Amino acid sequence: MRVATWNVNSLRLRLERVADWLRRVDPDVVALQETKVVDDLFPAEALAEAGYQAAFAGEKSYNGVALLAKQPLAGVRVEYPLAENGAKRLISGQIGDTRFYSAYFPNGRSPGTPFYDEKVRWIDALGEMVQREAQQRGVVLLGDYNVAPRPIDVYDPELLESHIHFTPGERATLDRLAERGLSDAFRLIRQEAGQYSWWDYRQGMFRRNLGLRIDHCWVTAQLAARVTDAFIDKPERAKDSASDHAPVVVEFSGEP
Repeated sequence: MRVATWNVNSLRLRLERVADWLRRVDPDVVALQETKVVDDLFPAEALAEAGYQAAFAGEKSYNGVALLAKQPLAGVRVEYPLAENGAKRLISGQIGDTRFYSAYFPNGRSPGTPFYDEKVRWIDALGEMVQREAQQRGVVLLGDYNVAPRPIDVYDPELLESHIHFTPGERATLDRLAERGLSDAFRLIRQEAGQYSWWDYRQGMFRRNLGLRIDHCWVTAQLAARVTDAFIDKPERAKDSASDHAPVVVEFSGEP
């Protein structure tokens, strides 16, 4: 089983690229974020031609999440970890005994602001939801977490310490996710530094490999034991007019 997460930064803008990537990489399940398209305009037919069924929840110009799968997704749910945050940031569906999530965590903007406080509360509320689900079945939490978990996950830990995406409060939220029984699948396989999934468009950050690993696949214990490989498809980020995120791919032994 091969799963992936990718913040595409506008699905309609990059539809041909996404469809080509699906054919080449051949994942079983893909979580997309920042689709930035209302449901009536979601390109479900084009993705079906590439071999994927889609479940999606979108809005115009911002946010938006989707799950693409080769097999039918059962029990699709669009959920809101915080009742006061109605942005389309979370969708999930089940294949076999596993529930797959596509999550687009809030950015948080800046520490000390209401946006940051809401981000922390959103992640903790999501953790509670996932923990309840994990009591019944395996869970794969894919998405743009907007948090780099450890110093190895940022290009300059001293420079970036306490900046958004790499604050103690944000990292603590992921520590609490781990305490709820989830593991960072990528780091089960890949321990080396310099593995990033997002690079700012400005100041030649990608060319200089000044990035952050903020796109993740976290899994429950039974799935963690099945992880066999993981990689970040950095060449996809190098293409013209690419998203500022690269796809993150994790492979498991066995079927979903």
